[in-house]
Amino acid sequence: MNDQNPGKAILQPGLNVWKKVAAENVLFLIDMESYLEQLKPVLQAAKRSIWIIGWDFNPDFDLDQGDAGGSCALGPFLRDLADDNPELEIRILIWGEGPVFSGRTLRFFLKMGWEDHPRIHLHYDLAHPIRASHHQKIVAVDECFAFVGGMDLTAKRWDDRLHRADHPLRLTPDGKAYPPVHDVQVLVSGEAASALAEVARRRWAEDSGEQVPAHGSLEHAWPSDSQPHIRNCEAGIALTQPGTANSRRRTEAIRLTCDAIAAARHCIYIEAQYLASLRVTRRLAARLKQPAGPEVIIVAPQTTRGAMEQLTMGEGMARCLRMLRRADRHDRLRATYAVVPAADGGEQEILVHAKVVIIDDRLARVGSSNLNNRSEGFDTECDLAIEGDSNACRAAIVDLRNDLLAEHLDADKAELARLIEERGSVIAALDALNVRARGLRSLDIEPAMHHRIASMGKVLFDPKRPYWPFHRIVNWPRSLFQRLKAKMHFGKTGDAATCGEDEPLR
Repeated sequence: MNDQNPGKAILQPGLNVWKKVAAENVLFLIDMESYLEQLKPVLQAAKRSIWIIGWDFNPDFDLDQGDAGGSCALGPFLRDLADDNPELEIRILIWGEGPVFSGRTLRFFLKMGWEDHPRIHLHYDLAHPIRASHHQKIVAVDECFAFVGGMDLTAKRWDDRLHRADHPLRLTPDGKAYPPVHDVQVLVSGEAASALAEVARRRWAEDSGEQVPAHGSLEHAWPSDSQPHIRNCEAGIALTQPGTANSRRRTEAIRLTCDAIAAARHCIYIEAQYLASLRVTRRLAARLKQPAGPEVIIVAPQTTRGAMEQLTMGEGMARCLRMLRRADRHDRLRATYAVVPAADGGEQEILVHAKVVIIDDRLARVGSSNLNNRSEGFDTECDLAIEGDSNACRAAIVDLRNDLLAEHLDADKAELARLIEERGSVIAALDALNVRARGLRSLDIEPAMHHRIASMGKVLFDPKRPYWPFHRIVNWPRSLFQRLKAKMHFGKTGDAATCGEDEPLR
């Protein structure tokens, strides 16, 4: 199924990615246990800089959670790193409302001890429109290594790849058990890591006002015995920003998703916490209607968490799912959720928190962007995309898709690959292997009982752009300045000024 002549490149700088950069090494990390195996040694090797950018951050999070005999709280661990290295600067930027949603409001905003250090800088991100969130999940170390994906360093994120219904180590810092959770992160080195560190510096400057100069990538050995999945490839970084007084609007992530869907020839594989974007759904539906279009495989949650999520994302997902099922004229859609067997003989759903899009053997996108309206232009997001520019890279992209799918099917990855090759269809292989107690079930999301209330909730809590008139009021002084500047430039040169990086949102 490999296509040796894929045609025009999907990644287009200035259109659907902020920039294209060289990635020296790329390692895909499936589920938090794999992430922590790489993260801790990378942090321990830091010499000059650690950037932690996230939706949430829990200083009690255990970096050794997968080790039954270990315990390493994140906050004190970072404090020890700063104490041991007089040149190390640690900056942590989290969404200002993240602790509120995590239920740690009062304690988090009080002094905790570990952060009371002259070279640990903790900042709460409030530089966003009303009800928007800072949603990027980046860790960058010495501008040499960087992690990006769907995982925050906080509670209820850890699990291993077995996703057992009951796991004695799957506990919050205060000892409460939580259900299985699936997620994906990626580790990169080289120019790609330096670029992600630049994303962190820019976001920090936009929110805190502090300009932190780059110090240049430092030399580090690869962190572990794990061999990179890809070496020496091109990567694209796609950003989403709503546009504020200090930053321009960016919508590269949704453009990348739509362009990738349009470029698919054989298989579109999606893992998404939410599938509530009509823009994405319409493009998937159009491909499903085509007689020779690609197969579409979606793994998403069946169950929403709480009444508010049901009235916003749940209603949107139900609507999108109906659209896709109506468009599936050629039986090329599998919209599913993942389960494992429970002790009582029933099934336990796995919370899919990943944000992954894989297109044939051409592109793999891992990041923080959900497939909902907020992630299209309201929240801040950061995604990394790898485009297959060599046989080895294309093979690695296919291997990632097969690895993820095999995990959900409780199948051997090599057996899955063999069946795909034999049958010429990923869906045919999926159907053949989806016979075990652990597997994928057909997604069936019930619409909300009160459709009008749900529609209003979606408009309020899942918008595509900042609310008017709040955004206009906040940005009015800056807009006026830009207009006066443009008029002055016109008077001097006779040509209208063009807006660059600081173009105001209109």
